[in-house]
Amino acid sequence: MIENFKVIDNYLMVKMPEEIDHHQSSYISENADKLIMGEQINNVVFDFEDTKFMDSSGIGIILGRYKKISCFGGKVFAINADNRIRHLLMISGLHKIVEIMD
Repeated sequence: MIENFKVIDNYLMVKMPEEIDHHQSSYISENADKLIMGEQINNVVFDFEDTKFMDSSGIGIILGRYKKISCFGGKVFAINADNRIRHLLMISGLHKIVEIMD
């Protein structure tokens, strides 16, 4: 699953899995944090193209990376979010801190 993390210029691209729950969240968070702290990362992009389910731990992943990256003036983006994921981002309030791209 390490192939789901790519650094492109100053962006960390995280390809989110089909199901995001507490089993997946620690792995995603730890690997993203290693790259954020070890590379010249200014922005994080979460790609939800394959994601069909996300619980509150997915919100925690995004919020935690936002807290890390915003300290450096960076931004967090969400791409390819279907209606369910987009709705979850909206009702959780993450849309205020995460730019949701079409």
